[in-house]
Amino acid sequence: MIKRIYENHKETIHNFIWRSLQTFGKQGITFLIFIISAKLLIPYEFGIYNYVLAIIFFLIIFGDFGISTATSKYVAEYNATDKEKLKLILFNSGVMILGLTVLITILTLLLGKFFLEEKYVYVLYLLPLIFLAPMTSLYDGIYRGLKKFKKLAIISIIVGVVSLSFVYFLIKSYGLIGALIAQNLFYLILFLTLALGYREFSFKWDREVMKKVGRYSFTYGLAIIGNYLFIRFGILILGHYNYIEQIGTYELLNKIFMILVLPFTMLGQVVAPNFSVFSAKKKYRVIYNKLKFYTITFFVIGIILGILLYFVLPEIIKIFFAEYYDSLFDEIFIFSLIIFVTNVWAATVDAGILIPTGYASTMAKLYLILGIFSSILSLVLVNIFGYMGVIYAFTISSVLMAVGLRIIYFNKLRMLVTKI
Repeated sequence: MIKRIYENHKETIHNFIWRSLQTFGKQGITFLIFIISAKLLIPYEFGIYNYVLAIIFFLIIFGDFGISTATSKYVAEYNATDKEKLKLILFNSGVMILGLTVLITILTLLLGKFFLEEKYVYVLYLLPLIFLAPMTSLYDGIYRGLKKFKKLAIISIIVGVVSLSFVYFLIKSYGLIGALIAQNLFYLILFLTLALGYREFSFKWDREVMKKVGRYSFTYGLAIIGNYLFIRFGILILGHYNYIEQIGTYELLNKIFMILVLPFTMLGQVVAPNFSVFSAKKKYRVIYNKLKFYTITFFVIGIILGILLYFVLPEIIKIFFAEYYDSLFDEIFIFSLIIFVTNVWAATVDAGILIPTGYASTMAKLYLILGIFSSILSLVLVNIFGYMGVIYAFTISSVLMAVGLRIIYFNKLRMLVTKI
């Protein structure tokens, strides 16, 4: 039985293993920076650290705007249909990212001090990430589209190990500033290494490639903005109302849950090229049947993990982060857990099926609606319930997203299947 399952899914299993190792190299080191910061910084500084990161990654969204995800989709397609077009993707996508990041950087320098006041100086330390993060994601998308998961894993692990040599030293010696600088150095080294590992590209403008990638990335970029609005924008609201320590506690839980969701996202990224091919060949019944299986499977897994973590995670926090285990933790924990469960339901299906089959526009519309709804709800509830109002808004929006998007996508696929 196990052998048959392995033989039927051999490529997916191997790619998932390598993708897991790659993610450990990249996300593992950023999580390590986060954990070291949580241990070495006082809770208020840790809250500032997370608030500034929330701001900078909000800006990064506009620097990437879905280009890296769109790149992965078209790399997979062109690799199967047009090798010459494949060579043009990196340059044309990179030019779009460069243009966007320069614009975002200029606007930040001109307007940042007015909006961020005393926290503006910390954002300046992270400005290089506005370019470096989208570019590493772009290369990541290319490697994934080509199914070069092994090579991507080796690069990421090496960079992660090298980065360990300076992360602890910087945070221990320079505190909050050291934690910010460590982020820049890690992304810079990763970007340069990924660039050296992929050289099969041409410095040539191609209007068709830029148009295709640009159009799809714009659609997915809207989805990412909507996603940020209902999952992350509340952090900016909390910071505006000076709930800094509350940000620290929420982000500690959020980052732990993000790491636990990563395997499900990685699985989606591993199977995504296969679903791009299914979609290109109009195999809608295959997609629909696999969608049902994935949805039921991850619904059950999410519930089981939620119950398990309800009992286990508080004990872990008591041991390793005792200074955060207080009444504030108790108030936030259950809602963060609900958000985690809904993310388990959504992660693999969204990354592995919905996006590569060309339904990013559906995601974008729902995310934007929910993002606007969540932002307004956060602003209303924060004035009624304080910081917990934002947490309530996060939770409500997350559940609506997980359930609503699946219902819409099932109905759209069902219509395509009935036409076959």
